[in-house]
Amino acid sequence: MTLLPWTQMSAEINTDLSQRIVQTPEQALWFESPAKDIHRRPLDRIGAEVAKATSLVRYLPDSQFASHQHGGGEEILVLEGTFSDENGDYPVGTYLRNPPGTSHAPFSKEGCLLLVKLWQFSQDDTEQLCIRPEQQHWLPGLVPGLQVLPLHQFDGINTALVRWAPNTTFQPHVHAGGEEIYVLEGVFQDEFGSYPKGSWLRSPRWSKHQPFTGAEGALIYVKVGHLGAQLLGDQLKPQDQ
Repeated sequence: MTLLPWTQMSAEINTDLSQRIVQTPEQALWFESPAKDIHRRPLDRIGAEVAKATSLVRYLPDSQFASHQHGGGEEILVLEGTFSDENGDYPVGTYLRNPPGTSHAPFSKEGCLLLVKLWQFSQDDTEQLCIRPEQQHWLPGLVPGLQVLPLHQFDGINTALVRWAPNTTFQPHVHAGGEEIYVLEGVFQDEFGSYPKGSWLRSPRWSKHQPFTGAEGALIYVKVGHLGAQLLGDQLKPQDQ
């Protein structure tokens, strides 16, 4: 993996919300961060070190980040390893929401990989969440072969994990508020392509598709309704520090 200096990371990455974006693992660019042994793969971003951003963040073993406050809120899904802060340890599958004004000093003893979204809270969304794997309750999906784990919803924005059994097909549908997907396991597919584990997709408002799986099945993180919504990070500009 090529690791680039964090100073080379653009302040504008995939900022056009009218475009469909697909990033697969082999397209990944990883950057250092200001903290030693913590690396970032930007998915979308507007702003400099303070940014409205979606990223993968990798903590190497025994790495830590200085105590900091979340001015615009932080959403985390633990993808690998164990993530920690002064409030506890969070294993694979843990979902965290730290609303604006909260602070912590994160670290990882064994190393971890996170999906992180910053400055993407609605103005009045102040709920703090920590949903551990043993607290998760999966529900039947709308078609046979689907299971859904609701994680959070606020003002028309919904976040969930969706487990697809092998050879499952969903009906064609439209995402009025856009859709964002990160593939956690297996291979997710639709009429536009095939997306293996580690792929990130963002489809614009009013986009339409018919998703399905093959023999591998899939587990995906899904957020809908947030493209075009008023979020705290909309105030940030590329030059913000």
